[in-house]
This record gives sequence, C-alpha cells and structure tokens, in this order.
Amino acid sequence: MNMVRGAGVATLACAAWLAGTPARAADISCRMDFQLSGWSVFYKTASGSGTVHCSNGQSLNVKLRAKGGGLTFGKTRITDGVGKFSGVSDVRDVLGHYANAEAHAGAEKSAAAQVLTKGSVSLALSGKGEGWNLGVAFGAFIIE
Repeated sequence: MNMVRGAGVATLACAAWLAGTPARAADISCRMDFQLSGWSVFYKTASGSGTVHCSNGQSLNVKLRAKGGGLTFGKTRITDGVGKFSGVSDVRDVLGHYANAEAHAGAEKSAAAQVLTKGSVSLALSGKGEGWNLGVAFGAFIIE
C-alpha cells in the first residue's frame, strides 16, 4: 500500500513540476515559393508575391518588396524562387525587414542564391530567372 501511495505522490509531483514549466516553442521549418521582378539604375526596386508553408501545417500568402541602392543597373524577373527559413517558431515570424547586401551579374537566363537575416530568423533565397543585371547593391528585402 505504501508503494502505491508513494507512486501516486511521485506522479503528482511530476505533474505539478511539468505544469509549472513553461512550454518552449520548437523551431519549425518553413519554405516560401515566390516570384519577383524589378529593375535598377543606382536605386534598386523589385516586388512580387509568394506563399509560405511550414512543417506544422501553417501557411501564409505574402507580398514581397526589395529596395536599396548602390552601383547597380539592370532588369530581372525570378519566376521559380524558393526561400528556406530557419529560426522560426510561428509562420508570422517570417514577416518583416531582412538585411540585404549583394553583388550580381547576369544576362538572359540566370540563377542566383542569397542569405538574408532578421534577428534570429534567417532566409536562404534561390531562384531561376531572366533578365540582365550588373552591380553591387545594399538594402532591404521585405515580407508583408
């Protein structure tokens, strides 16, 4: 009888400890499929749209903007872009302004890859597109 009572007390103690411990959100994996087009003549601007899908079942349609400046010229269009996020615990963590610095050169068909950060969230972009561009640019990549 004492063993049963002791096991019951231990179970209650564990339950009380677990109830008092705050749950920590686990990182989830999220992927964004997108398209983006823009131009640059010293000032760089681009806009587009995409959809973010996360491993926990959440999804979000997003608008994309890129802006910045530098020594840059060109016109580009990405039609098959993919973004992979890390450091995300909720789909809404992907929204915001990401720091962006790039050097680029391309003509006609091209491919590109880039890594951006926003606090603890990182975004690795890759895509195939067309156009022509040349230069160095700094700015922001914005997901709304």
